[in-house]
Amino acid sequence: MLVTLEGLDGSGKSTCVEALRAASSIPDDTVYTREPTHSWYGDAVRRSIANDDADSLAELFLYTADHADHISTVIEPAVSAGTLVVSDRYSDSRYAYQGATLADRFDDAVAFVQDVHQPWTRPPERTIYLDIDSETAAERSGATNKFETVSALEQVRVNYERLLEAEPERFVRIDASQSESTVSREVIETVERLL
Repeated sequence: MLVTLEGLDGSGKSTCVEALRAASSIPDDTVYTREPTHSWYGDAVRRSIANDDADSLAELFLYTADHADHISTVIEPAVSAGTLVVSDRYSDSRYAYQGATLADRFDDAVAFVQDVHQPWTRPPERTIYLDIDSETAAERSGATNKFETVSALEQVRVNYERLLEAEPERFVRIDASQSESTVSREVIETVERLL
């Protein structure tokens, strides 16, 4: 089973992954992973994030290459072996974030990014969406790159809402404005129910 954690920067995804790692109720052999990955594809993505002048379409394909490698080298082997996989970000991040950065180039950028992925990506069984407003997200994340500004995160949040509306059975929304311990507990309980 593949479970993904999604949400704006600063919503607490990485903190929740650490809480899952520490939870005795989650299988010890769970594979924890993330996008961008730690591969050379992921390194290219991080270089692009740091470059304010990076072309948004080229950036999409860097993310897409990293995603494809992630699926073939980490996700599919673990899921095929019957192992729970928890990913800090996955394809929905692409739809939401690159859907925002490409909005000036395509009539429906979210649909364009989804169409690029559709023939080959592996959808998660469940996605935990950590919901937080864009102002709080920018404050928590420190607005350290082009994706973490309030204006950018507002459009990303709109895109996430569109994804949740389209697939309500896959998404579990958790209010990430609650205390860290409450959010972590709710994430752990959600994964426990899935198991």
